[in-house]
Amino acid sequence: MHDLTEAARGHAVRLRGDVLAGGAACALVAAAFIIPRIFSEQWRRSLYAGAAPIFGVWLPHVGWGTVPAILLAGAIVTSGPAVAARLSWRRLLGASYAASVCWALSLALIDGWQRGFTERLMDRNEYLYEVPGVTDLAAMLRGFSGRILDFQPDSWTTHVSGHPPGALLFFVLLERAGLGGGTSAAWACLLIGCSAVIAVAVALDALGARARARATLPFLVLAPAALWIAVSADAVFAAATAWAVALLAVAARSGRVAAAVGAGVLFGLGAYLSYGLVLMAFPAAAVLIAGRTVRPLLPALGGALGVALAFTAAGFWWLDGYHSVVQRYYQGIAAERPFGYWWWGNLAATVCAVGLATVAAMPGVLARWRSRDPAALLVVAGLCAVLLADASGLSKAETERIWLPFDVWLLAGTAFLPGPSVRIWLTVQAVGTLLLVHLILTNW
Repeated sequence: MHDLTEAARGHAVRLRGDVLAGGAACALVAAAFIIPRIFSEQWRRSLYAGAAPIFGVWLPHVGWGTVPAILLAGAIVTSGPAVAARLSWRRLLGASYAASVCWALSLALIDGWQRGFTERLMDRNEYLYEVPGVTDLAAMLRGFSGRILDFQPDSWTTHVSGHPPGALLFFVLLERAGLGGGTSAAWACLLIGCSAVIAVAVALDALGARARARATLPFLVLAPAALWIAVSADAVFAAATAWAVALLAVAARSGRVAAAVGAGVLFGLGAYLSYGLVLMAFPAAAVLIAGRTVRPLLPALGGALGVALAFTAAGFWWLDGYHSVVQRYYQGIAAERPFGYWWWGNLAATVCAVGLATVAAMPGVLARWRSRDPAALLVVAGLCAVLLADASGLSKAETERIWLPFDVWLLAGTAFLPGPSVRIWLTVQAVGTLLLVHLILTNW
C-alpha cells in the first residue's frame, strides 16, 4: 500500500511538471504575440513580421484543407496512441509517413492549392527564381561566394545568398531531372520533408528505444512543424540531417561501416545546405553517447570530409561563404530587427513549431538524460543546438522554419509525457496547430 501511495504521488509530481512547463510555454507564446501589439507602430514595423513571432500576417481564413485537417487530427488524437502501440513496426512506420504527408498537405491546402502549395516556392526571394540562370554548374559553384553580398548587379536572391550552394543545387538538379516548377518542387519538399518523422523513429529504434519511438510517433505526425514542412526547402534540410542521425544510430548499433559513411555524407551535405547545420554535431554526439561507442566516428568523418572536398574542389570554400553571409545578413532587415525581442521571440516561435506538448515533456526529459536514455539525450542535443543558434544572433525571426532540423529532435521528448495525459496533449497540439494555420497566413 505504501508503494502504491508513493507511485501515485510520483505520478502527481510528474503531472504537475508537465502542466507547469506547458503553462510557462503558453505564457511565453502569448507574450510574444501580445507585446508587438502594445508597442509603437515604428517599433512593430522594425520586427519585419506582421504576425510576430511568426513570419506571416494575421488573416483569419479557411480552405479546402480545413475539413480534412480537422478529421485527421481527430483520428490521430483518438486512435493514434493505441495504433502506435499495437501495429507492427514496419506498418507503423509506413502509416506514420502517410499520415504525416496527409497532415502537412491538409494544412497547406487551408491556404489554397496555389497560394499554399504550388506557388509557395515561386516567390522572387526563393531558390526557384535563380534556377533558370544556372546553366553551368561548375561556374555557379566557382562564383557562388562572389555573388552573396547585396547591392551588386548579380547578387543572389535572399534565400540563395543566405545558404551554401547545396540548397540551390538541389533545385537545379530537380529541374534537370524534369521536375522543375513550383508544383514539383513543392511535392519534393513535402515528400522528402515528411520522411524526417520516420528518421527520428528509426534512430530511436536503433538505439534500443523502440517503445519511446512508438510513444512519440503520434506527436511527430501531428507536429505543428508540418505547417513549414509544406512547403519550404528547410523541410529537405531537416530530412537530410535526420537521416544522417538515423544512419549514425544504425552504425552505432550494428557497426556497419557503410551506414557510418552514409551518415557522414548526409551530415556533410547538411553543412552545404545551411550554414547553421554544423550544429547537428550535437545530435551526432548524443547518438555516440547513447550507443556507448565511437566506432562510427572515423567512417562518418570520412564521409563528411569527402563532401567538403568535393565542394572545395569545385571552387566553393565554405568559410568564404559563411563570412560573406554574415555580412549580407546585416545588409538587410536583420540590422533593424531588435535582438531584445527576437532572442526570446525566436523561442516562442519554436514553441509554436513543436507545440506546447513538447515543452510539457521537458521535465521528464531532464529527469532522464543523465541516465543516457537515448530519446532524452537526443532531445537535449536538439535543445543545445536551438539555444546556441539563438545566442548567435544570426537568426532573428523565421526560426519556426529555419530550426526545423533541430525541432524534430525536440519532438522526441513527447515520449516522456505521463501516459494518462497523452491524448490531452495531442489535443492541445492539434488545436494549437489548427488555430495557427487558420488565423495566420504564413510566408513559408
